[in-house]
Amino acid sequence: MAKKVILDLAVSLDGFIEGPNGEIDWCIMDDDMDFDGFLAGIDTIFYGRVSYDAWGNYQPAADASEAEQSLWKAVHEKKKYVFSGQNREDEKATFIQSDIAAAVSSVKNGEGKDIWLYGGASLIKTFIREGLIDRYRISVHPVVLGAGKPLFEDLKDRIALKLIQTNVFKSGVVQLIYEPQ
Repeated sequence: MAKKVILDLAVSLDGFIEGPNGEIDWCIMDDDMDFDGFLAGIDTIFYGRVSYDAWGNYQPAADASEAEQSLWKAVHEKKKYVFSGQNREDEKATFIQSDIAAAVSSVKNGEGKDIWLYGGASLIKTFIREGLIDRYRISVHPVVLGAGKPLFEDLKDRIALKLIQTNVFKSGVVQLIYEPQ
């Protein structure tokens, strides 16, 4: 059975994945969200170049909580692929420049656990448009941003989804897990 590409993402109630200036300070991380459990189910992360440059090797501050230190350690133990027009050598990631669908298929058909489609926005848009997402794990946060970068834009066709699970967290975040029909 092939591995699944999972889009795990926070979204505002009005459908934005970041604010008008790229801000994500509205995202809530509650201990009851079991993000560690999600990370335990994946062994690979797909990044766009901008997101990889920002977060692919991010190190929390020395005084960050043990939970945050542990989270980033778990993230950095995963195999990383970066989809980019740039040809770059990087000992911590494999750069993919062309034929995204073939590269995704190759990774999915390999051994191991599921794949986290981390983003950024343009990579997510490409994966949505090309039908490369096997599971949408969308966490709706109790905030209305009014403007920003929408999750779904420039779609050519409708995407029919089937709700397979919902989770409600103490913060008011509601997680909706869908698979394409």
